[in-house]
Amino acid sequence: MKGSAFFALGLLAVLAAPASHAAEAAAGYPKQPIRLIVPYVAGGAADITARVIAAHMGKTLKGTLVIENKPGANGMIGTDFVAKAAPDGYTLLLDASGPLVVNPSLYKKTPYDPLKDFAPISQITSYQYALVVPQQSPVHSLDDLIAAARKKPGAVTYGSAGLGAGGHLAGELLALQTGTQMTHVPYKGNAQALTDVLGGQLTFTFDTTVTATPHIQSGKLRAYAVTGPRRASSLPDVPTMQELGYRDFVVTQFQGLLAPAGTDPGILATLHQAVMQAVQDPEVIRKLATEGGNEIVAGTPDDFSRQLRDDLQRYRTLITHAHITAE
Repeated sequence: MKGSAFFALGLLAVLAAPASHAAEAAAGYPKQPIRLIVPYVAGGAADITARVIAAHMGKTLKGTLVIENKPGANGMIGTDFVAKAAPDGYTLLLDASGPLVVNPSLYKKTPYDPLKDFAPISQITSYQYALVVPQQSPVHSLDDLIAAARKKPGAVTYGSAGLGAGGHLAGELLALQTGTQMTHVPYKGNAQALTDVLGGQLTFTFDTTVTATPHIQSGKLRAYAVTGPRRASSLPDVPTMQELGYRDFVVTQFQGLLAPAGTDPGILATLHQAVMQAVQDPEVIRKLATEGGNEIVAGTPDDFSRQLRDDLQRYRTLITHAHITAE
């Protein structure tokens, strides 16, 4: 009996050890400023999200989060920097879909493994795209667009923020599902593509809802569909591609917070709690959702891990079938 009791106490001690260690690691954290790496230029969507979230997390953590922009190589330079950083909780990554779930299929090799080299903390936002044409366009429906593409293969043009961007992938998916040939025109940013659509130099584009909505509301653009699983809150009257009969047509992008793999679970739990508090703040909601055009999708680390795996498979399939390769 005494032996059984001793064994039970020993087992409880072993089971409690990880929780005790996690609590110990998180105690007093952070003791120094936290670097929040954004693998894009300052002023972009991910940078804005990072600064909004960092300001609130800093209050919760009673510490400072310093934003560092490390752009380049389609987001891979900054992403790789965090993958190789010390897993001590003082170097974090605010990343978007491209480097984590598109680039691994777009390029022959990436310097990091998106599933093995990071510890997901939480997805923060999700955003989708609107299929838009200029106000003066003779295309008056999605059916008109497809008919034009079938009549003159390659004559229908669409722009995007660049190779592998969400707008590009949406255009390739549309061409695949309709059996048409459309000409993709890559730009160095979304703004340039939108300018040429507004000017009539392009037939259409899949533009982010946040940048397209003001032009739709002013009448400069007409929207025929959005690419998310649900209608965009900023465009409630615009149907999804799936509603229009395009099965499994979902192209969305996420922004989320990650740490290097091997970061202590106690620190990860502390950071996750700070994110969850941040996304409930009215000011954060106003800046990211109401004004920013995003859907706030903050969940558990497991939810984010599942999102990464699912998106990797989804975009790998699309990129393979569309024969997209990085130049």
